[in-house]
Amino acid sequence: MPKDFDVATNALPEEIRRVFRNCRLIGRRFRLAHVHFGDEIIEVATFRASAAPEEVDDEDHREVDDARALDRSGRILRDNLYGTIDADVWRRDFTANALYYNIADFSVWDYVGGAEDVSARVLRLIGDPEVRYREDPVRMLRAARFAAKLGFTLHVDTRAPMRELAPLLAGVPAARLFDECLKLFLGGHAVAGFARLRDFELLPHFLPSLAAELAADPDGEAARLLALGLAGTDARVRADRSVTPTFLFAVLLYGPIMRLAAEHLAAGMPEVAALAEATDSVVGAQVRRIAVPKRFTLPLREMLALQPRFERRDGRKALALLAHPRFRAAYDLFVLRAEAGGVPNELADWWTELQTLPAEGRAERVAALAPVEGSEAGSAAPARRRRRRRRPTAGGHPPA
Repeated sequence: MPKDFDVATNALPEEIRRVFRNCRLIGRRFRLAHVHFGDEIIEVATFRASAAPEEVDDEDHREVDDARALDRSGRILRDNLYGTIDADVWRRDFTANALYYNIADFSVWDYVGGAEDVSARVLRLIGDPEVRYREDPVRMLRAARFAAKLGFTLHVDTRAPMRELAPLLAGVPAARLFDECLKLFLGGHAVAGFARLRDFELLPHFLPSLAAELAADPDGEAARLLALGLAGTDARVRADRSVTPTFLFAVLLYGPIMRLAAEHLAAGMPEVAALAEATDSVVGAQVRRIAVPKRFTLPLREMLALQPRFERRDGRKALALLAHPRFRAAYDLFVLRAEAGGVPNELADWWTELQTLPAEGRAERVAALAPVEGSEAGSAAPARRRRRRRRPTAGGHPPA
């Protein structure tokens, strides 16, 4: 039984808004009506026409009053030319997405053989695949996502142009790519989705720094951490537990960040500065491709900045780290690093045990540090008496 219905109608967006007071019109590229019912949003689209769009000069980004327009690469800039259901079907992307359910008699209208393709578990573009990908390059990412989620294979014609047209993803607005990234990785099929990105050769144009890292060291710590992190994300979704873009991008960008930080260290930069510089550089470059909001990138920077502190369990600093607002997310990443072989498991176990102890037990445990093989901090230095007490830190960060 389908779980997601989008409503299509011959009513114009403005007419829908007049009918439903709880309606909000969104989008400029594709005008849509969102009808709100409590926490639910019903997306309502007006049937589109299939007339040829007018080409405009994308270089000066001039405003165009026409209902539809393309840029010079063939990407649709605006598509608000309305028509009938017979024309609308040819504006849909995949045959499996072009099945119309008629609520008048509960029948399914299939213009393009979508039911047959669903039965065969085949994902097929409607029309000329090259033209359809040029109209909207995000369709290549949607193909990867649907193939991963549904277990479909791509029709040979649907897959054929991907390698040549994948660079067109660079021209897609970064905000759209962020939305598609969350759908791809936080929907419970991250492992399969990532495999499709690599199979379809889309990864270098979507996550270029990660693609370069995996090409340089396909079996290294970063690759292992990525596999564990994506599998863990899928497990959390299946268990109905929270997942966050912050932790997702920490996993995706960990390898490139650490490689660049190592280069800075080799050049003589201090460890803290090297890690901060590498994080800013890698995250900044990725944000220009995928518009990750600051509310996710700022805590990501803190998570990574805290990693060296887990390897130095010196006295009161260990207790202070437990009280840090980003401790839990940073700890989860550290445990993942241990599972990937980047840091000793014994060190991750020590931090795990420390959290289970009462306050008095934590102080005693820190005072009696046991050496951990591979750790720089084998024993704690005597704690210096402080002249003034620090104010207590705010509560912990929720798990990532």
